[in-house]
Amino acid sequence: MSEEMNVQAQNEAEAAMSQVTVIKKGDIVTGKIVKVEDSGALVDVGYKYDGLIPLKELSSVGIDSANQAVEVGQEVQVKVIGINDAKEELTLSKRAIDSEKAWEALQAQLENKAIIEAQVAEVVKGGLVVDIGVRGFVPASMVERHFVEDFADYKGRTLRLQVKEIDREKNKVILSQKDVLDQEYEAKKKEIMAGLTIGQVLEGTVQRLTQFGAFVDIGGIDGLVHISEMAWSHVGHPSEVVKEGDKVKVQVLKVEPEKDKVSLSIKSTQAGPWETTAESIKVGDIVSGTVKRLTTFGAFVEVAPGVEGLVHISQIAHRHIGTPHEVLKEGQEVNVKVLDFNSAEKRVSLSIKETEEAPVQEAKPEKERQPRGDKSGNHAKEIANNENVSLNSQGLSTTLGELFGDKLAKFK
Repeated sequence: MSEEMNVQAQNEAEAAMSQVTVIKKGDIVTGKIVKVEDSGALVDVGYKYDGLIPLKELSSVGIDSANQAVEVGQEVQVKVIGINDAKEELTLSKRAIDSEKAWEALQAQLENKAIIEAQVAEVVKGGLVVDIGVRGFVPASMVERHFVEDFADYKGRTLRLQVKEIDREKNKVILSQKDVLDQEYEAKKKEIMAGLTIGQVLEGTVQRLTQFGAFVDIGGIDGLVHISEMAWSHVGHPSEVVKEGDKVKVQVLKVEPEKDKVSLSIKSTQAGPWETTAESIKVGDIVSGTVKRLTTFGAFVEVAPGVEGLVHISQIAHRHIGTPHEVLKEGQEVNVKVLDFNSAEKRVSLSIKETEEAPVQEAKPEKERQPRGDKSGNHAKEIANNENVSLNSQGLSTTLGELFGDKLAKFK
């Protein structure tokens, strides 16, 4: 090879070397992912050979494969954490750069209460781990507005989060999705409550049951159906009527925005017992019922679920009684006759004695009876005094004028 050619080759080599990026440990450089392997990702940063981002330096959280963090052709900013030209080893870290940027962003997000999105990387004891440039932790109590028993299917989900607490020295970041959901719920609740009207009928979903009623979702907010509004009949526990997840029709009874309360009724959307009973019970019918309450003036008897009628004290027995307690007791089953049924006024008049045969009157002893044709002194005088009549010997009634008219004429 001629000397001229050697010079040319040397010049080309020097020119090529001048194009190679000069880097050293600690430098921050930008490159492009050229290959993704199980152990990491290869990056072209313009150096004489490609650099490697090991798996542990790709993400702040544990990952199983490099393709969970990067893909071929992606541009990345990395930090040089190791260089060995003799072995052509260039070790890079994406995590270090992400972490530095993340802490700055997290501080601003904490102050501004910003909402960020992050994917669940791990499900651990007590909550979820997300990658936000650093390792972020979402406690179990801050994932949803409701209790979640098992988070197994949350891995890979994208959550909308707010930063609750950061501590850079301890590499600690606490986030909450519940706060985001609570804020959205409150905003939605105000909007929905503003559109509710008393008497409005809606379809809802039973969310949870308590001793005193059921909470029903009516399109983004929960309203309470008190146990007294669950059915027309007596309800001991809401589970007797509904279960969680049931679709139900409810009527709006009361809206109290200042208390964040909506009162609902299930029974108001259904035909009442008075309407349905009016179709099956008619005046004159004899039906069975249960004595519910006793008062001084009578007894209230339930003849159908939610329908009570009054048996007035005069209609309890054929004989005279001073108080209903003499004859009846609460819980007693009785037969009653319907005397009057007014569903519009929710009033029923009932009778017990008309379902029973009247007792036979006992005949008086002979000596206590007064014969009809008795002409004897006292009885005749009483009749004469009261009726202004006298009895003749034949038992025929005659006026006083007829008997003494001629004698009375002398005094005229």
